[in-house]
Amino acid sequence: MIFVARAAKAFPVPAFRRRAQAAVVSLVVGASVAFAAPASAKGPESLADLAEQVTDAVVNISASTTVEPRAPSSRTLPQLPPGTPFEDLFEDFFNRRGQRGGGDRSENESPRQQQRKSNSLGSGFIIDASGIVVTNNHVIGDANDIQVILHNGTKLKAEIIGKDPKLDLAVLRVKPEADKPLKAVPLGDSDKMRPGDWVIAIGNPFGLGGSVSAGIVSARGRNIESGPYDNYLQTDAAINKGNSGGPLFNMNGEVIGINTAILSPTGGSVGIGFAVPTGTAGPVIQQLRDFGEVRRGWLGVRIQNVDDVTADALGLKGGAKGALIAGIDEKGPAKSSGLEVGDVITRFNGTVVQSSSDLPRIVASTPVGKTVEVIVVRKGQESTKSVTLGRLEDNEKPQLANVRQPEPESAMRQALGLSLSGITDELRRRYGIKDTLKGVVVTKVDPNSTASDKQIKPGEVVVEVGQEAVSTPADVTKRVDQIKKEGRKSVLLLVASATGDVRFVAISLE
Repeated sequence: MIFVARAAKAFPVPAFRRRAQAAVVSLVVGASVAFAAPASAKGPESLADLAEQVTDAVVNISASTTVEPRAPSSRTLPQLPPGTPFEDLFEDFFNRRGQRGGGDRSENESPRQQQRKSNSLGSGFIIDASGIVVTNNHVIGDANDIQVILHNGTKLKAEIIGKDPKLDLAVLRVKPEADKPLKAVPLGDSDKMRPGDWVIAIGNPFGLGGSVSAGIVSARGRNIESGPYDNYLQTDAAINKGNSGGPLFNMNGEVIGINTAILSPTGGSVGIGFAVPTGTAGPVIQQLRDFGEVRRGWLGVRIQNVDDVTADALGLKGGAKGALIAGIDEKGPAKSSGLEVGDVITRFNGTVVQSSSDLPRIVASTPVGKTVEVIVVRKGQESTKSVTLGRLEDNEKPQLANVRQPEPESAMRQALGLSLSGITDELRRRYGIKDTLKGVVVTKVDPNSTASDKQIKPGEVVVEVGQEAVSTPADVTKRVDQIKKEGRKSVLLLVASATGDVRFVAISLE
């Protein structure tokens, strides 16, 4: 099992499983092979002066949350003998709390009926001598008692200025003692860091505060699929549970990353750690200080990535790059600016959009209300749109309607491995199709087809074929034939769920 570990927890990340397991296998196979490093390859002679310079600004974070008693459960849990070493871990598995009960309790009362205190330990660092501390949001969670412990052992009660779960950051404030000024460290420029640059991490791994580890920047721009703005620095400096929220320093003593997660088959460090770069975190930290919240730019589009097949279907000359607009909010800035479904955004506010994962981060970091230029490719032609950004709000995504397997329809056509039918009142009722949705209903999918591989399902609606609207099965086959005659190797479908959520699906014609 491969884990991303954060603070006092480790949890599996399925998206990494195959890649990480392959990496682990490579490590095991290569364990007996010795490689001689070049004579000129050596690190700094000592990092002691640097560590001494910054250690006083690194703090331990102790966060406690009082958990109210829960109603008795009808579920019967297996029992373990009292005092077994795994008692707490066992309770964590079934109750997802994993903490010992706080205070005294009578012999006849169940621990689950008592008020309990959940504790977590993490790291942080001081960025302003007035008492401003940065850490990870997951370190403090919903804690109602937070203490910042300085390197000299002094404990200071902290209050939350603001936190951002999406970037996993939190900003705290403590009141320094009058005769003991705080040491602060500056934020550096993470954009200048290159793979191979030396870094040191300082934090509170497993409660061992003030621990220093060293390594290099292993990679930039890592997406570990933990959130919409993933852009991590990867490092081989040892990072473990409890290092979360601590600083990653460059050789000038500047913070260039906030240590957040590790990739590991064991839950401990194997030299694959991730830090939020200050280039991404800096503006968020400033907004939390200024407003107590994050105010992100909003474009109002739903996007998907452009792969090679999709690029061919769209006729993109630059290959698989950009972010494909799969949906537009009717009340969003994109709608009023003339952006359309099917446009591929290749540049936003002067920044190249290499993939769909780039765009949310770029848009979010752009000030609300700013007017920017957006370059798009539409049907093979490049154009520039002017968009004034709105403010991103946290809205719930609508759930998809459940559909059931249909019986074969009489008025169907077979194309691309799909059985299709025109929309009828009976089909709208059967699949719960939105009244305003137009197109051709998928009634059956060949399990051996590319359409099946692309997760097209019965009850979905084909709205466009090759960026042209279709309303009958005959329209679909006719458009597919036209695209084949044009010499294209794939066709792009705009497919809608029963509730109207759309996505592009590229299907090979070979």
